[in-house]
Amino acid sequence: MRSIAHPARPTADERRRSITDRLAERIGNARFFGHRVADAWDRLRQRRVPSHWTNLFGVVTVACIAVIVVTGIWLMVFYVPSSEPTTYTGSYVPLHGATVSKAYASTMLITFDVPGGRLIRQAHHWAALLLPAAIVLQLVTTFFTGAFRRPRRGMWMLLVLVFFAALAGGWSGYALPDDMLSGTGLRIVEGIVLGIPVVGTWMASLLFGGSFPGRIIENLYPLHIVVFTGALLVLVAVRAAMAWRHGPPQFPGRGRTEQNIVGIPLLPTAAVRGGGLFLLVTALLVLISATVVVSPVWLYGPGDPGNAGAGSQPDWYTGFLDGALRLVPPGWEIEWLGRTWTLAILAPLAVIGLFFAVVATYPFLEEWATGDRRDHHLLDRPRTAATRTGIGVAGLTFAGVLWAAGGADVIATAFSLSIEGVIGTLQAALAIGPLIGFTIAQRVCLGLQRKDRDLLEHGFETGRIVRLPGGEYVEVHQPLDETQRARLALPDRTPRRARGIARTHPGVAGGAARAVTAPTARGPQSEKGS
Repeated sequence: MRSIAHPARPTADERRRSITDRLAERIGNARFFGHRVADAWDRLRQRRVPSHWTNLFGVVTVACIAVIVVTGIWLMVFYVPSSEPTTYTGSYVPLHGATVSKAYASTMLITFDVPGGRLIRQAHHWAALLLPAAIVLQLVTTFFTGAFRRPRRGMWMLLVLVFFAALAGGWSGYALPDDMLSGTGLRIVEGIVLGIPVVGTWMASLLFGGSFPGRIIENLYPLHIVVFTGALLVLVAVRAAMAWRHGPPQFPGRGRTEQNIVGIPLLPTAAVRGGGLFLLVTALLVLISATVVVSPVWLYGPGDPGNAGAGSQPDWYTGFLDGALRLVPPGWEIEWLGRTWTLAILAPLAVIGLFFAVVATYPFLEEWATGDRRDHHLLDRPRTAATRTGIGVAGLTFAGVLWAAGGADVIATAFSLSIEGVIGTLQAALAIGPLIGFTIAQRVCLGLQRKDRDLLEHGFETGRIVRLPGGEYVEVHQPLDETQRARLALPDRTPRRARGIARTHPGVAGGAARAVTAPTARGPQSEKGS
């Protein structure tokens, strides 16, 4: 008689396992793109990331994008992207019976008639205002710490493109309510486009769909929600993938080298901290949106091609563009090839274009100037790269003067000054301010380097005075410990070709290094990875 095999009964431990434990085991054994989930989770737990405040701006950027996307999807349900006229019949009594566009009427509907509509619209706007600030801070910290060097040059260019996508998305969304303020801004944009020789008229007709205002709302809407927002999301995703591939850079310190990362585990420590900051930024945006009014379109009134808002100002992140236009001297026009070339438009466009071209390609320019083609995973303290820091301060001064010029009329009114005097002062500041900023920043950095070298050689002053056997009085210095020495040590900036010269021709190595090394390389050098 053949025996029948019965399945093994579960053990006592297996019977005590909860449903969640068994579910977690199933998920861990599942495969995703050919890899077990449990193995991927273990790799994430083993990965280390540096713990430094400069890494927080990326989380703020992601939080702003998340708020923009979520609130934007909600707003799409009620917003009508149409320039067709209609009669307003909503809850805002002062506009009853007024002829407005459907875009403006739907914006008023969201603001006054849809429950929670004003909160969502203002959260969308505040997040769009904070996003460029977070990206600018990322650019600034990346530049001053040298995080753009090989192998992260592509990540720097992507970050610049992210900034452009954020500007384009903010500008296109700024115009969609079709109120008087956005209409004034669009009129300025039309004038700039028309001022471009040869193709200006064609570009204005293509953008506006005819004479102003044309079908600008219908044309901007798909650009805002698909092109610019889609480009922003794609660029951020690609940059995140590159950051994962190259790993995070870290500041010099004890035990930190070009080959290792000293920090906290990505999971769960870094992820929990980043998630907490994400929620904090989101909550802060919601709180500000609930308490501070922004873009009061009911006060501006509907857009009107025949009128313009007095004292209108652009959003802060486009102020430098308006300022560049205001600083051009009047009457800058020339006749050439039978055409009138308006330098009042071409000169600002050329200057701004050249500025951002230098910003985007700076990693390659610095690599060419220094001859340093090594991979760098250790960051610089700004003081250790005096020339680069001076260039960064000069660039910030240049952009800051342009930004201040965007509010020249407000400055003149607030301080009872003549607008001509304010413009003249800003023109002078634009010419000499970057040079002064570069010189001061470089000298301060070199002075801080001398201070660090003195600390490395002599240590801290203790205030204790002792008398030597010969009668001389000296102050006792306390030597730095290894952690402090590793943090203050200057990095090796000698390019590879100079090190090769030093090995083959020791007699000329010093001159070659001085010829290709930045001014910050003076003084004692630290070992690589110290």
